[in-house]
Amino acid sequence: MLTRNFNLVDKIIMQCDSLLRNSSPRQSIIISKPSPAAKFNNDCEFTTEQRAKTIAMMRVNHTGEICAQALYHGQALFAKSPQQYNALIQAAAEENDHLIWCHTRITELNGRGSLLNPLWYVGSYAIGAVVGIMGDRISLGFIVETERQVTLHLERHLQRLNIDDHKTRAILQQMRLDEMQHATNAQISGAQELPPLIKILMRCTAKIMTVTVAKI
Repeated sequence: MLTRNFNLVDKIIMQCDSLLRNSSPRQSIIISKPSPAAKFNNDCEFTTEQRAKTIAMMRVNHTGEICAQALYHGQALFAKSPQQYNALIQAAAEENDHLIWCHTRITELNGRGSLLNPLWYVGSYAIGAVVGIMGDRISLGFIVETERQVTLHLERHLQRLNIDDHKTRAILQQMRLDEMQHATNAQISGAQELPPLIKILMRCTAKIMTVTVAKI
């Protein structure tokens, strides 16, 4: 099968389209995998506090997926090889599935996404672009560390969930598996280990996002 090699203008146009779609309250309907929650016909009973807590967690995860897409697209814009570009775009497509799963679950719980999503998308895209300029191996290393941190974050959320909330649990479990696979793929492709200071800055940024998005 032939693979088209996109030029810089093509890539910029596609990234603008991604920004518009992910910043809109109406989420993209393009999805490649059905939600893991779909196999559960009935939802659990929530107290008001439990519902609010779950909505806050899923709002954070939803924004995290918006950031992930932005990072991947920013990195793809300056990918040095067609293979790297295609791998990043494929990973972004999988993150789009996660985004829609989270959005659907928030809607089911009568919640809303973060009002700060457009800002987080633009900021994450800028970070991804800078990382992409630094070269493919650094870009892959950034993916490995990002996905490692996301995996730990999802594990913490799984521990905090209502034990009977099978829908949310199924979504987070599948997301965790997919993020681990992204890290493995990047490692196999030749990722370069990031300096400890960069990892610390990444954790601090993620913490700021988590705290603010849970409330706004």
